[in-house]
Amino acid sequence: MTTLIHPTAVISPGAQLHPTVRVGAYAVIGENVKIGPGTTIAPHAVIDGWTEIGARNQIFPGAAIGLETQDLKYEGAESFVKIGDDNRIREYVTINRATYAGEATEIGNGNLIMAYVHVGHNCIIEDGVVIANGVALAGHVHIESRARLSGVLGVHQFVRIGQLSMVGGMSRVDRDVPPFMLVEGNPSRVRSLNAVGLKRAGLTSEDLGWLKKAFRILYRSGYRTDEAIAQLEQLPENPHLEHLKRFVRLSQTPERRGLIPGKRSTSETE
Repeated sequence: MTTLIHPTAVISPGAQLHPTVRVGAYAVIGENVKIGPGTTIAPHAVIDGWTEIGARNQIFPGAAIGLETQDLKYEGAESFVKIGDDNRIREYVTINRATYAGEATEIGNGNLIMAYVHVGHNCIIEDGVVIANGVALAGHVHIESRARLSGVLGVHQFVRIGQLSMVGGMSRVDRDVPPFMLVEGNPSRVRSLNAVGLKRAGLTSEDLGWLKKAFRILYRSGYRTDEAIAQLEQLPENPHLEHLKRFVRLSQTPERRGLIPGKRSTSETE
């Protein structure tokens, strides 16, 4: 019978590992960790704290998951990291648990988190997200499903990044990124609809047509945000439009940071 746990791995007696979990050399797994079937923990990875990991995940060498948050407000509370199924968490990724008791940093299903990414306390990453190398997410960042973040960029705390959006490399993201948009720059600006990504995701030409109209209302009309929202409400019902409308309305509530702007310099063309 093949041994699934390397003899040099250090696994606390209280850890709950499914019999099919594989653990590599010198990996360390803490007392309150739960790991589901088919998950692989590579050499030198550290899984600690109150961490729950689902099925068929791949944790690559040097990843550090579930360690206490870097938030100075943390005082040792029982907080969590919760990871779903079929994720690939590459080399030296750090995923911190939440700040206060009962709260969680949450990662959904089917995500690819590349090397040296930092996921701060209380972040939420939904499903099918790709985060490229060297990205840093501050606390309470929420990334919706199928968003794409290019390499070596920083995301400010409490920012929300909408579904099927694309953020260009080395950007500084300090406000909410609307769904379906392409954002890049320092400071970041909405440049266009993420047309290539939306086509790859299977949106119809009708969907794309309405989203293009919504983009023009938000970023090419000259309307103030409240005026643009009123114009968006006049558009017909469409599931993608409805999601965009909800996102934009939420971005204007007092606890949010507002939307990434779209104004471009005079040297740029339409």
